[in-house]
Amino acid sequence: MPASGKNQGRKITPPVIAARLSEHVTLEGQADGNVIARFEGYAQGLGKFSAPALKRLGELRTGLPLASFSRGGAAEKEIHLLVQRLARSGLLEYRLGPARGSQDCVVIEPQVADYWPQIAKIGNTDTIALSRFAYLRRRGKEMVLESPRAGALFRIADPKIAAALAMLSQPQKIGQYRKERGFPGLELLGLLVDCQILFKLRAGDADGLRACEGDPNLVLWDFHDLLFHTHSTEGRQANPLGGLYSYSDLLAPLPAVRPPWPGPAIDLKGAATPASAPSPFASLLDERRSIRDFDDENPVTLAELAALLQTAARVRAKWTTPSDMGEEGPEVSYASRPYPSGGAAYELELYLAVNKCEGLARGFYHYDADKHALTSIEVRPEALDAQLSDAEFAIGASGAPQILIVIAARFGRVSWKYSSVAYSLILKDVGVLTQTLYLAATDMGLGGCAIGTNNIDRFARMTGLEFSVEGPVGQFALGRGITPDPDGSPQIG
Repeated sequence: MPASGKNQGRKITPPVIAARLSEHVTLEGQADGNVIARFEGYAQGLGKFSAPALKRLGELRTGLPLASFSRGGAAEKEIHLLVQRLARSGLLEYRLGPARGSQDCVVIEPQVADYWPQIAKIGNTDTIALSRFAYLRRRGKEMVLESPRAGALFRIADPKIAAALAMLSQPQKIGQYRKERGFPGLELLGLLVDCQILFKLRAGDADGLRACEGDPNLVLWDFHDLLFHTHSTEGRQANPLGGLYSYSDLLAPLPAVRPPWPGPAIDLKGAATPASAPSPFASLLDERRSIRDFDDENPVTLAELAALLQTAARVRAKWTTPSDMGEEGPEVSYASRPYPSGGAAYELELYLAVNKCEGLARGFYHYDADKHALTSIEVRPEALDAQLSDAEFAIGASGAPQILIVIAARFGRVSWKYSSVAYSLILKDVGVLTQTLYLAATDMGLGGCAIGTNNIDRFARMTGLEFSVEGPVGQFALGRGITPDPDGSPQIG
């Protein structure tokens, strides 16, 4: 691998897939049989294992073939269990290469926690092509092949493999493609099909263009929009995320206030009409703060939650009108809500992870803005706990929010009309809805705080919705705020 298309009269040994520890991870086997994974200053227990299994821990540094787990011995079963636990924690990578030797052809880096290498079946009569979401880029001194749809990225160690895969920008029938010099092998192609970096064309899909990838919802996504969605959120990528100050050793922070432009300035302080007192709206804007800690002895009530949603997010009116496409265009339905929305799309939906609310059971709900009602969605308690604890961590609070409002988008509502700017329009809508929630909460004497992260994979599991159909694009922590101590320190946010 890669192999010449010419038959040299000798049997070619297929490459193997082997699991190995990620470079930043070490395993420690303790005297009592417990195994600890250590990485980036953290320690994670993985369970207790037998002495024969502990002796094989070192093999996970160089790589254990996945096929070895099927031999049926007790130690192999234990190692298989350990590897699965490491995989769920994102602590493994997988090498694809010769059975003997240390040379890597391809290294697979999981991007979702439950990824496990699977080789899709491909036959000589199948025609395959690169997904329009697939891309090859330089990362440091490596080349990586990835896609926002994929559960893993592929580190390409052999440039001949990259060249062979580039041929798949045009659909290739396997029977003919495998005759090409540098054919990358059915194993790699099967892995890439499983990750949706490659796809099989169906009968009649001659060109392999946008409508051929199998999922009609993807037709509405532009490449850059789906990439931005998956790589600026949690759940479908393994890059470090959040306030990491990654470039603090390279650049000084920018000043909070931009230095003045050169030239004469017009002083506006005396230009405004004097007023005896600020308007109620001006006072509301001035009072708005980000409140991160909440009084759990006095949680928000159901009546207060209903009033906030009625103020900020209800459907005020609905109508249908012909589209502006001309006589051939369909009629389009519209709805008005209290905040503005690009093209009057109003694609945003509110889901509530309720921790503490007087009169409302703990759980996960969808807000029906048309009927002004909450619908309970059954989710695993662990998923609800994770949703709330992630929000607590993200805002640096001393406890979970009383209510976490998850702002989700029905992406197709915007991308059906707008090209190239659809996702940016959605994020602008999130901004104005967030400010509306801030002002409504402040007006009611409640506290709130916008949250910059979302886990799109968890939301998909909780709702059963495909991440490309409807998913989280913003979050807002809500509760009865604890008044900060009057120590003179400025409020952030």
